[in-house]
Amino acid sequence: MGSRRNGYNKESFILSVDVGTTSIRCHVYDKEAQIRGSCTSKVVPLYPEVGHVEMDPDVLWKGFISVVKGAVQDAGVQMSQIEALGISTQRSTFTTWDRKTGVPFHNFISWQDQRAAELVKSWNRSCTMKVRQAIDEGNCCFGTIDTWLLFKLTKGRVHATDYSNASATGIFDSYQMCWSGFLCSLVSLPLSIFPKVENTGHNFGSTDPSIFGVSIPIMSVMADQQAAMFGECCFDVGDVKITMGTGTFMDINTGSKPHASVAGLYPLVGWKMGSEVVYLAEGNAADTGTAIKWAQELELFSDVQDTSAMAYSVDDSDGVCFVPSFSGLQAPLNDPRACASLMGLKPSTTKNHLVRSILESVAFRNKQLYETMLRETHIPITKIRVNGGVSSNDFVMQLTADLFGRKVVRPQHREMSCLGAAFVAGLEVGFWTTHEELKKLQSTDKVFLPKGIAKEGSNQEYNPVLQRWERALRRSMNWYKP
Repeated sequence: MGSRRNGYNKESFILSVDVGTTSIRCHVYDKEAQIRGSCTSKVVPLYPEVGHVEMDPDVLWKGFISVVKGAVQDAGVQMSQIEALGISTQRSTFTTWDRKTGVPFHNFISWQDQRAAELVKSWNRSCTMKVRQAIDEGNCCFGTIDTWLLFKLTKGRVHATDYSNASATGIFDSYQMCWSGFLCSLVSLPLSIFPKVENTGHNFGSTDPSIFGVSIPIMSVMADQQAAMFGECCFDVGDVKITMGTGTFMDINTGSKPHASVAGLYPLVGWKMGSEVVYLAEGNAADTGTAIKWAQELELFSDVQDTSAMAYSVDDSDGVCFVPSFSGLQAPLNDPRACASLMGLKPSTTKNHLVRSILESVAFRNKQLYETMLRETHIPITKIRVNGGVSSNDFVMQLTADLFGRKVVRPQHREMSCLGAAFVAGLEVGFWTTHEELKKLQSTDKVFLPKGIAKEGSNQEYNPVLQRWERALRRSMNWYKP
């Protein structure tokens, strides 16, 4: 494919960056959606106080620039061959900055931060005064990571976000498709500081040529879970994707209408392209990868790749139940005061039993989220695709398929957020043209078929184990007193 931007016959590529919780990844994609070059940089969170989680905006910016240059170099191509840039970011992590100077008033406040509504009160006095003064002068910008990056990449020309990122902030009205004046007033934030909300696929402007040597069109900005959904080609109502990384995020395509839930599913804008809006309903479990990393730090195993074989090496968990609740329990139980726990320990319990109980708990939480989704949305599930680091664990994936009573598909490439942002950017510039073309580019690593199923969602063999685990779950609830 020739480069339309430069007018000479060189192969062109799509560049995509995913700013995650633990790393920044950049990939260079060719026409077959194959990765031609990659670069990764670590994200180091800051913990100034208990419950506070922050990120340094300048460090994040330098990391972003570094991975873009590194991936293009790794691909052995020129910056001028990059047709478009797509950006996927972790959601709800925000900062405020001076519109004139671009200098942040404070660090990014992470989505993991526990200050929430008390945040404004806890900011130090001088910072709050600076922000208030900038607001009064019409000189304050509020933004999530995507908005900050757009502002920096365009040298302050663009203050914008997209609908998928806006809908995850908690102060956007997904029904009216605009910032909520009522919710903004509750947290004492004037509407004037918020970015303009654009389509997910949109020409957000081009990178300033001083940054990469050429101007690269920024053609997509997308929240990470919604980007993963797009990367998995979950374009149809009833399509489900499960991302299992630090936490588990289960999303279902609900079509053209947002879904209101009583059990903790969150209505999100998946993406808006042209006049089409696609909504998702999302449930999450916070401590998936966290629990496995904790077990590794306890030296229950040295290599995470060994855990599936360890779990399969024993017939059961010897009656041990693990409750993965380092951050409380999310949907459908919604108990922030629940504790993590191991119950049913015996002298006969081995490391293999403990590892199996931890992996089982991941699949059990998947089942809870899946059943909540079925019960709340009443939408027939059409397909289930998985991604994220924990999805590489065969034991977890097979047990998930067994408990769902459904086929579960794992793609070859696990980093779907990057791919989703690339797909959207590529569609915008005609690098790819249709959803059907994108589906043909998908490659499958493994298909997990349910075993020993009496009926969908009912695994007779595991029912007693699941019931025992649910008992352990109830005993772990309301542990920490307010």
